[in-house]
Parts: sequence; C-alpha cells; structure tokens
Amino acid sequence: MGDIGSLRGIKTWRTRAMRRRALAAAVAWACAGAAWPQAQSNPNLNAQLLVAARNNDVGSVQRALADGAAPNSRNRMGKTALLMACEKGQAELAAAMLRAGTDVNLASLEGVTPLMAASYGGHAAIARDLLRAGARTDSIDRMHRSAWMYAAAQGHAEVVSLLLDAGVAIDTIDEHSLTALMWAAGQGHPSVVQVLLSRGARVDLRDDRGMSALDIASQLGHADVVALLRSR
Repeated sequence: MGDIGSLRGIKTWRTRAMRRRALAAAVAWACAGAAWPQAQSNPNLNAQLLVAARNNDVGSVQRALADGAAPNSRNRMGKTALLMACEKGQAELAAAMLRAGTDVNLASLEGVTPLMAASYGGHAAIARDLLRAGARTDSIDRMHRSAWMYAAAQGHAEVVSLLLDAGVAIDTIDEHSLTALMWAAGQGHPSVVQVLLSRGARVDLRDDRGMSALDIASQLGHADVVALLRSR
C-alpha cells in the first residue's frame, strides 16, 4: 500500500477525521475489494485482516480478530485468510484462522477449498489440521477437480495417504473417468503410484479414451511408473 502524504498546518478535528477516512479507504483498496461479502462486523477491520493475512503477518491477523474482524472475511476472489494460508503453506496462519472459527469448507469463487489448496501444494500438516477440523474431501472446484485428484496429480504421497485415511474411495473417478492412479501415472509420480498400489488401487480401470494407468504411463514415457504397474 502506498504511503499517504501527511497534511501540514491545520490540526483541526475535521482534518484528523479526513485522514482516518483516507487511511481506511487505502487499506480497503490495498486488499483489492476485501470486503466481499462481509459478515456483520467492521468492514475496515475485515480489510485489515485480509491485508495482514496476505502478508503472513500473524500478529496483525490476531489483533484484527481480537478487535472484531470476521474470520470468514473474503477478498474479491472469495478467498478467506485460511485459504490464502493453505495456498502458501503458512501453517501458523492457518492454525490461527482455524482457532478463530473460519469455515473450513468455505471456497473461493473458483470453488477452491482450503483442503484443495493444501493438497495441491503438498502441505500435509495443514491438510491434517483441516481434516481434523471437518474439511470435506468430496468438494469439486470449477475445474471439476477434488483435493484427492490434486494431491495425486501433483505427486504428494503424504497427502494422498492422509486423504485415504480420511475415507476417500481409492478408485474414485473424475469427469473423464480418470482415477488418482491414472493421474499419478500420467504425471510420472512413482511415490504416489506406490502408495496407491499398496492400498489396493485397481490397475484394470480405463478412462473415457479406453486407456489404463499403464497405457498412460507408457505413452508418456514414465519408465519407473511403468515398471511399478507391470509388477502388479
């Protein structure tokens, strides 16, 4: 946020009030429409909360919350402070927002939930906390992807294991009949393929093109994954 030049000379109550209003407007502008939509609380505090979260300033976040900022405040992309923390792997901030009571399943305008963000980034400790707080594993974003598919496709074996332990069906398919095993095979992630195979993933399933995980891995030249799949 750019500095607001100080006014010189007149020290009246009106001048000070104008400064306060200008500062509040600048804070709201800096968080790019952070007051969308707001709970019943001070919009300026909500804006300050989101600016602090964007900067990973946990102390300022906690002060804003203590002063009355709404934990579910969202910016114009629909992101809460919790979602921002999950995207960047900021565990301390995520924990603070969970303690404050942020809705763990509140998604952005793109349908991305905190669990999806943590799964995509491979932030296993945060994902574990989200699951303990009641994060749903079956939510789908506007790309028709779930936390489960993101974790597998990005190669995050620990998160894949966490989601399986949370009850995700291992052979769940997406809109193109791709399983997590197919995603991991296609992206060349042997560690995830190994976890899925050890937990009973089916190797005979085929996507809407008629291709199996082995076919996909072979076509894309992932020799290590091919070897794992052929051993089954």
